Amino acid sequence: MPDIEPKKPRRQLKTLPPDRFQPKVLIFWIALAIAVVALLYWSPGITVSPAQMTIYEVVTKAEANEVKTATIQTDPTGGRDWVLITGDLNEATLKNERGAKTASFRAAGRLTDANMERLQKTNKFVEKPNTTVLTQLALSVLPVVIIIGFLYFLFSRQLRQAGRGALNFGKSRAKLLTRDRDKITFADVAGCDEAKEEVSEVVEFLKDPKKFTKMGGRIPRGILMVGAPGTGKTLLAKAVAGEADVPFFSISGSDFVEMFVGVGASRVRDMFEQGRKSAPCLIFIDEIDAVGRQRGAGLGGGNDEREQTLNSLLVEMDGFDTTEGVIIIAATNRPDVLDSALLRPGRFDRQIYVDLPDMIGREQILRVHARKINLADNIDLGVIARGTPGLSGAELANLLNEAALLAARRNRKKVENQDVEDAREKVQFGRERRRLMDDEEKKLTAYHEAGHALVQAVLDDGHLPVHKVTIIPRGRSLGSTMFIPKKDVLTQAMKRMLNQIAMGLGGRIAEELVLGDISSGAAGDIVQITTIARHMVCDWGMSPLGPIAYGGNHDTVFLGRDIQRTENVSEETARRIDVEIQRIISEQYERAKAIISERRSALDKIAEALLEHETLEGRHVLEILEFGEIRSPIAAAFIGKPADKPEEKKAADKAAPSEDLGAGPAPSPTPA
Repeated sequence: MPDIEPKKPRRQLKTLPPDRFQPKVLIFWIALAIAVVALLYWSPGITVSPAQMTIYEVVTKAEANEVKTATIQTDPTGGRDWVLITGDLNEATLKNERGAKTASFRAAGRLTDANMERLQKTNKFVEKPNTTVLTQLALSVLPVVIIIGFLYFLFSRQLRQAGRGALNFGKSRAKLLTRDRDKITFADVAGCDEAKEEVSEVVEFLKDPKKFTKMGGRIPRGILMVGAPGTGKTLLAKAVAGEADVPFFSISGSDFVEMFVGVGASRVRDMFEQGRKSAPCLIFIDEIDAVGRQRGAGLGGGNDEREQTLNSLLVEMDGFDTTEGVIIIAATNRPDVLDSALLRPGRFDRQIYVDLPDMIGREQILRVHARKINLADNIDLGVIARGTPGLSGAELANLLNEAALLAARRNRKKVENQDVEDAREKVQFGRERRRLMDDEEKKLTAYHEAGHALVQAVLDDGHLPVHKVTIIPRGRSLGSTMFIPKKDVLTQAMKRMLNQIAMGLGGRIAEELVLGDISSGAAGDIVQITTIARHMVCDWGMSPLGPIAYGGNHDTVFLGRDIQRTENVSEETARRIDVEIQRIISEQYERAKAIISERRSALDKIAEALLEHETLEGRHVLEILEFGEIRSPIAAAFIGKPADKPEEKKAADKAAPSEDLGAGPAPSPTPA
């Protein structure tokens, strides 16, 4: 398996978003303008005081036609014992105490009837009642109140927005799912019938609690769903909410953990308080291992914030003040790191293991996801299910989606068998990449893959046949030899493990025998066979050392239960383990070397066929071993073409019938 160093992705320049209208900036400039105007209006150094006169002087200037306009303000009762006369002069001849010229004047005092008649004859004066003290106070205070109110509105709005991130740390972030929108039921979940039966009890309890309470039973307070990623744990929790028709709160375990100590515990209390108000209800915590990890574990003795959050969760689930009607459903794929207090009865009473689907489950999952895919009539989902052992529900959904995308790229109206086959290989082994390779690289890769295929074809007992051999790069490898199990693999036998080690060494041996040299292309093979041999000796008891587990504690100090790693074997035992691992690999090396040496002609023909056609089916390898030549037609490759021609499509469909889908991809493929 010639490995390829991954290329560094090109650095993409970030495009700046277009300018948008920002109301905050506009509000700031408006407030600044109002403040400047108010400052100019009330500043004593800028305003000019009017000239102070007596009533007699005003009357005299009015008769001399020196008054432009004026106003006589009397008291509210209409009396003239005290009046205020303000106005402007025609010529600015007066000076105030500051030395500035002014054309305005001001006079206050008692206005007699005679003087009033003299003023009225000039037609320059207007009489109006004077304002009250409250009116004057309102006129002087009202602008200040308006400015202060505007600034208060501005700053209070900023504080409210800041409070969403700083002042409301202790509020729960659980989202209440809408019942009528995107409603999921048990009909939308397939491949986990046993898990659906267990959670269906929760649905029945929420619908009819008396059915269980009258028998003295108590519904589990917490349900922990454990399984590999993509098996449908979150989807199953949504289906429970859709079937129960009760309030459903959803939150992630990482939403509880913050940098401030005590915030997560406050959010837990607030979440349960919301649940009690909506009881009976369901609370779903996804990835609970983010907050439920064992206390005091790891380097440094744990995390105070996370442990306080976990303590609050433990108390709320089963403490002194525990109320019925709030059921917790949690999901994780790391149950080994959870705290033991969280898993005891009374908290998470029931653990539901959501396993990878079997053949029947895979067919059901494919039928659920095929509702939105326009499949051809000749596609048998049962055949696809038999050919995809070890795939999870998410991977099966991705497989059908990739098949639909390939069919659209090839301008087809429906998804056909070839599209599903190519999509399966793309999902399992990586997309084909057309790299420029010289003749020497192609020859080395062809003999490397031919060595893998030859050894596996000879040693296979019908359990793991060769599916396809190619020298077209996929993923990080320059070539791949694909092995597809015919059924789900539940246990590993010792003979099959030894066969896999021999097969993994076939590529390196072929390079050495034919080219007289070895390359770094077998790096991945060496890692895989060493791992298998170590498991056989240390974990599975498949060696003369006996059925003893020598694995010891391999937990990381940051994730494990202990600060330091403990070794369970002595130096002598460790030496014997290394000797046994080396013995197993050496024996299988000689075994694979003998197989390739005896069938050297078949190795050359497989390599020559790979150099000519680039890709061979498993039946072609068997034909070379049995007859010395390829007798069945070789299908043309479809990956890499933007659209298929009708004549090429018909020829390929005849050459690659749908029965080939019965050999599905292995759970852990062995690329060469």
